[in-house]
Amino acid sequence: MSKVPYRWAMTAIGEPMAKSGFDPFPPGAGEVVVEVAGCGVCHTDLGYYYDGVRFNHEMPLTLGHEISGRVVAVGAGADAWQGKAVIIPAVIPCGVCDLCVSGHGTICRKQQMPGNDIQGGFATHIRVPARGLCPVDEERLKASGLKLADISVVADAVTTPYQAVVQAEVCVGDLAIVVGIGGVGGYAVQIAKAFGATVVALDVDQVKLDKMAEYGAALTLNVREVQGRDLKKAIQNFVKEKGVRETCWKIFECSGTTKGQDTAYGLLTYGATLSVVGFTMDKVELRLSNLMAFHARALGNWGCLTELYPQALDLVLDRRIALAPFVEQHPLDQINEVFAAAHAHKLAGRAILVPGN
Repeated sequence: MSKVPYRWAMTAIGEPMAKSGFDPFPPGAGEVVVEVAGCGVCHTDLGYYYDGVRFNHEMPLTLGHEISGRVVAVGAGADAWQGKAVIIPAVIPCGVCDLCVSGHGTICRKQQMPGNDIQGGFATHIRVPARGLCPVDEERLKASGLKLADISVVADAVTTPYQAVVQAEVCVGDLAIVVGIGGVGGYAVQIAKAFGATVVALDVDQVKLDKMAEYGAALTLNVREVQGRDLKKAIQNFVKEKGVRETCWKIFECSGTTKGQDTAYGLLTYGATLSVVGFTMDKVELRLSNLMAFHARALGNWGCLTELYPQALDLVLDRRIALAPFVEQHPLDQINEVFAAAHAHKLAGRAILVPGN
């Protein structure tokens, strides 16, 4: 064991998280203990910590569900995972219920989400079920130029939009519109492009838009400057100019804001698919009849099926999705400062907290 186990836990909404020792050993039957390489700070973590979004485990609770690391102890039946580099799914299904066996594992009612249902990854170690773990080919990882900590964000920021793109049936020739190009939306742009779509990126941050123009967006529009009918017209003109499909747009709402959701819904067209990927506690006023009139559909997306993780990781290791320009590592012991900076939108990339010795 290379680290003495400790974790940072939330004891009250918005109060500084506290560091304490704990003992994750031994793992039970079907479980493993993973020594954490890195854990990403997600918008959902901020919602739990600052906004009182409901979570299922009592406090004190260690947050964090974007976790990569190495298995350092195994329980009965999990021997094959000893020593393996892994990504832990953000949503761990039971694997045997009706929902799981029918392909709906992300909504398994017995699911375990680190940092929500069970203690999370802002720690040196975490004990989790072995089922659903995504193995990491360390030779390919090394060749990609990434570290094990870097790919922690695959557990949510990459796999969640990956499932959304798969679920929306994005294919060559499609127009994909991504509303909000933060941690999740930026990867949604890259993934949709990897699936063959022409991608339009929308945001209020011009710096992010300029960056996404280098990483997959064929058109970027600042929705502070172009809104409503003018926004839709600008996209329609682009589509005609580029010879892209004029109907059946694939729209991904990734901002998790009321304005973003309103914008995304306003872009519905004939045969469109609206994928709601971001989350907000706020309500939006909509005319649902637009779905009927356009024969469109709206889809929710919670996490990602564990069986899709290897394909999503392949895109990263094959360098079809760039991670490094969009992440920044920080010491785990700076968790309170990093959370404050993330909440204030002062970070240049998605924060990954890395435990020290």
